[in-house]
Amino acid sequence: MDFDKRIEVLGLVLPEPSPPAANYVPFLQSGSLLFISGQITLLNGDLQYLGKVGQDFELGEAQAAAQLCAMNILAQVKVACGGTLNQVKQCVRLGGFVNCVDDYTDQHKVINGASQLMVDVFGERGKHVRAAVGVNTLPLGVAVEVEATFQI
Repeated sequence: MDFDKRIEVLGLVLPEPSPPAANYVPFLQSGSLLFISGQITLLNGDLQYLGKVGQDFELGEAQAAAQLCAMNILAQVKVACGGTLNQVKQCVRLGGFVNCVDDYTDQHKVINGASQLMVDVFGERGKHVRAAVGVNTLPLGVAVEVEATFQI
């Protein structure tokens, strides 16, 4: 399957990959594993979805925020793989963090916004293990952050 074509068929346009905001790298390859640093809700350099889920955003908006994080992950993967997603053998793991109110319990549903995108793009190769965690704040006040590991 041509994953770059799949992005086009889905009508998606990957955002510009963001440079690191501190002293870390956006991705690192170790053997056949590609680790993608946590990606936040940046869209071509502009912050989106600032605030708390369950207070400022309902589930659908929070899922869209997670999907934007996943789009940023794919943009980093594409750079790491020399300009193509076709080197991906498997999305291995997603780690999702949801900036939410204390009694919010649907973090798993929020991170489905990112998980579903991986399956939409990579099919069976997009199925992964995952963590979805609620936190009291995230960098720059964003609602969601997602990190990823791929086999390439």
